[in-house]
Amino acid sequence: MMLASAVVLVGALLTGGAASATPPAALPDGSAASAAAIPPQFARVLAGQHVIYSYPGPTPPPALFDAVRAGEAAGVIFFSDNIVSLDQIRGVAQELQAAAMASPIPVPLLLLTDQEGGQVRRLRLPGADGPAASASRVGAAADPSAAGARTGHEAASALRSAGMNGNLAPVLGVHRAPGDFLDAFGRSYSSDPAVVAAAAGAFIGAQQADGVAATAKHFPGLGAAPAGANTDEEPVTIPLDSGTLRNVDEAPYRAAIAAGVDMIMPSWAVYPALDSGVPAGLSSAILRGDLRGNLGYQGVIISDAIEAGALAAFGDAGDRSVAALAAGQDLALCSARDAGQGAQATGDLAAAITGGRLNLGDVLASTERVLELRLSLR
Repeated sequence: MMLASAVVLVGALLTGGAASATPPAALPDGSAASAAAIPPQFARVLAGQHVIYSYPGPTPPPALFDAVRAGEAAGVIFFSDNIVSLDQIRGVAQELQAAAMASPIPVPLLLLTDQEGGQVRRLRLPGADGPAASASRVGAAADPSAAGARTGHEAASALRSAGMNGNLAPVLGVHRAPGDFLDAFGRSYSSDPAVVAAAAGAFIGAQQADGVAATAKHFPGLGAAPAGANTDEEPVTIPLDSGTLRNVDEAPYRAAIAAGVDMIMPSWAVYPALDSGVPAGLSSAILRGDLRGNLGYQGVIISDAIEAGALAAFGDAGDRSVAALAAGQDLALCSARDAGQGAQATGDLAAAITGGRLNLGDVLASTERVLELRLSLR
């Protein structure tokens, strides 16, 4: 189904009509639409365009297929326990995409995993296991840009073989010391931001040229996090001054944006110099002010794991998803291997839309970004 604009589809959804060449006059920016007047079932579909689901084991549960067929999911993230063989995971991907095409939003799902390279690879199957080289090996190569491009192609090949169309990589952290949080697992290209920019930009360009969306993470950077400072487990604070953050840690993101990166994932760490109150992924000052305003990023912002321990003070999965979208994110990554977590986020986002806690115009603009990305990955 080809659409002139994602807004056409959203407008048709909210008015209960069929998508046409002309968007409904009252809905392109949400200015004339009443959020409270949106029927509950349509609110759930609109909310679902912002939720990435996960599930346990090799077989997706019926509830996940139900959500996809209802148009209440933007995508799925896969982990190692979801993958048994190449034929198996490719078959799962095909079944999920078929369900999506039978939904009210007949647009391909985002099917994602973490295929950074080296130790961090969810796909480790014959014919779909690259890149073997870690980011640290790429950054240490004689030509980091060439090595980055090679590994970007390798990652895309692995994901496409498995039926996936998005990678939550590369990591753009500029590490500070040997053995710190990112360097300990070879996840940082370098302690030199120019090397990180060159390698990551090449990885992104190569992977996306092969039809797989890339994700630059974790904005504005986790390179200064010491060993053991893991936002998946607990709150982390990065006490760098704003000049260092913008001139060192954010420098590779400028290269990623110039390379046309499809998605950026913010960190769940707190950066007091930029916003002392909340983690980066919940900060409008960092997302709207810094990432979109100062750096000019126009693409999709996807959250890190909604269930992260760093968010213990911010409610449940639904609360966190609403807060993430309110701050300026586009997708909530519900990665606890529980389809019920995605359903909870969808329900709470729908209630926040109809109840006015989320601005409808902002939600529609965000939905357009997500749908345009999904349409581009056919």
